[in-house]
Amino acid sequence: MKTVSDLGDLRGKRVLVRSDLNVPLDGSVITDDGRVRASVPTIKGLAEAGARVIVVAHLGRPKGAPDPAFSLGPVATRLGELLDLQVFFARDTVGNDAKTVVAGLGNGDIAVLENVRFNAGETSKDDAVRGEFADQLAALADVFVSDGFGVVHRKQASVYDIATRLPAAVGSLVQTEVEVLKRLTEHPERPYVVVLGGSKVSDKLGVIDNLLDKADSLLIGGGMVFTFLAAQGHEVGQSLLEVDQLDVAKGYIDAAAEKGVDLILPTDIVVAPEFKADSPATIVPADQIPADQLGLDIGPDSAAAFADVIRGARTVFWNGPMGVFEMEAFAAGTKAIAQALTEVDGLSVVGGGDSAAAVRTLGFEDSAFGHISTGGGASLEYLEGKTLPGLAILENQSVEGND
Repeated sequence: MKTVSDLGDLRGKRVLVRSDLNVPLDGSVITDDGRVRASVPTIKGLAEAGARVIVVAHLGRPKGAPDPAFSLGPVATRLGELLDLQVFFARDTVGNDAKTVVAGLGNGDIAVLENVRFNAGETSKDDAVRGEFADQLAALADVFVSDGFGVVHRKQASVYDIATRLPAAVGSLVQTEVEVLKRLTEHPERPYVVVLGGSKVSDKLGVIDNLLDKADSLLIGGGMVFTFLAAQGHEVGQSLLEVDQLDVAKGYIDAAAEKGVDLILPTDIVVAPEFKADSPATIVPADQIPADQLGLDIGPDSAAAFADVIRGARTVFWNGPMGVFEMEAFAAGTKAIAQALTEVDGLSVVGGGDSAAAVRTLGFEDSAFGHISTGGGASLEYLEGKTLPGLAILENQSVEGND
């Protein structure tokens, strides 16, 4: 794939940058600006090269029409603060305001256009409809830079179709993400430890399938662990359980044994009678969960054991919290995993999504980890071995749509 340096002199060129600015908002207040921070290096580099930078992105899931609740206005303001520069904001994406703002840009200026998903063409399944919107975007620019890794698994106008209409390259964020993921999938330094959590086994099937052939150890926590425990014949009480995945979980346990992969489940669980922050928590053996309780975190013995395995690794990939980290009583397992990752002598990768939110919520600095992915879903699909349309089009590959 071409990088920005392959595009030549960009002074005076209109460069359309697809960033990932899909941040959580509380009203108009950004509660985690991690993705905005991650977008800064590429945007700043282009501006310093004298380009006229036009940033496009989405926020939330509007229904193909303007919705003030999903405006990128607050994000444009935050981007300006981080850059310490004026960032212009267009109140539409390809309409009169966008055209006026873009026409007024000078060399080194930066503009953010309104949410691309306010336009039905962005996410349309109809190639022609999506292509028409991509044509309108392309008319605003001379060059395209793909720098929103969190959306490269989507076949959408501002990610995929635009790259067929303008000279295109990846930005530094996407370039770094791909380099890190290749290290996880092609020639990882060993021992290689994969830590999976989150609520559902079904969300991680592809990752487990693909990484069972690559990892030395697979640590399972979070809500998904109860399906594994139930597959071993243990009582899981009122805990989250995917009954339709019991045979799958048992299959993974058997496959790990056959392949010599150390599949490690918790030996103790933090349980409570209700899913509430103030519900009284107790610690029980993983094979003795009371029928009237539900598991909400891995226990301290498990957290210590998981941490020991992680600290002994040269490569670690972690996706999914170990418990309900948003509630203090059930955050210790996730915090122990995060702390252990900061102590890895090698590559430690936090796989975006809830894992990235967890490390920040629990007070860790991004710099404490080898890499924090900006794309949870995109990272998982890459690790599953899937073709990501937004990358494939830049490699001149033919791809199929991806919902």
